[in-house]
Amino acid sequence: MRALIINCTLKPSPEPSNTEALAGVVAEALKKDGVSVDWVRAVDHDIKPGVRSDEGPGDEWPPILEKLLASEILIIATPTWVGRPSSVAQRVIERLDALISETDDEGRPVAYNRVAGVVNTGNEDGAHHVIGEINGALGDIGFTIPGQAWTYWHLGPGAGPDYLDDQRGHDWAAKTGRAMAQNLVTVARALAATPMRPPPD
Repeated sequence: MRALIINCTLKPSPEPSNTEALAGVVAEALKKDGVSVDWVRAVDHDIKPGVRSDEGPGDEWPPILEKLLASEILIIATPTWVGRPSSVAQRVIERLDALISETDDEGRPVAYNRVAGVVNTGNEDGAHHVIGEINGALGDIGFTIPGQAWTYWHLGPGAGPDYLDDQRGHDWAAKTGRAMAQNLVTVARALAATPMRPPPD
C-alpha cells in the first residue's frame, strides 16, 4: 500500500516546514503499518493554474498526479494563512478537480477507492475550517474520508508561535496524527477488499 503526502507549505525547499514536521508524524505511523510513503512539496514545482490533468508545456503537475494514482492514500498537508488553506493547497485542489470526470476501466471516478486526510498547522486559529474545506473538496472529487482522518496544531485563538518553535500541544497533535494514519490504512484496506462500485446510470 502506498501513500502520497502533498505538502502545501509556501516555503520552498530546503526551508524548514512546520507542516512537514507534523505530517512526518503521520508518515512514520503509516510506515509502521507497512505503507510506503512518498512526498511532494508542491511549491517546488511549476504547477500551472487550471482544472485539467495536463495544462501543457512546462506543467509539472502530471508527474505528481502519476504518484497520486499509484497510491491508495492521499494526505494534503497545509498551513493556515488568513484563516484559510494556503494558496498552494487551493491550486492542488483545483488541479485535482479534473479527476471528477476521469474514470477507470469499470466506469468509476479515478478517486474512488482511495482515501484522503488533512494535516494542518498554523500560528493562528482556523484549523477546523481548513480541514472542513479540504475534506469537503476531496469528498466531492471522489475520495473517501475516514472518520478522524486529520490532525492539526496551533495555539489559537489569534496569532502565536510556530510548530517547530513551541513544544506545547505536540503530544496531542502526534497522538491524533497516529490515529489518523491508522484510520486511513484501515479504510483503505477495507476498500481494497470491497471496492466501491461505479455510479449508477
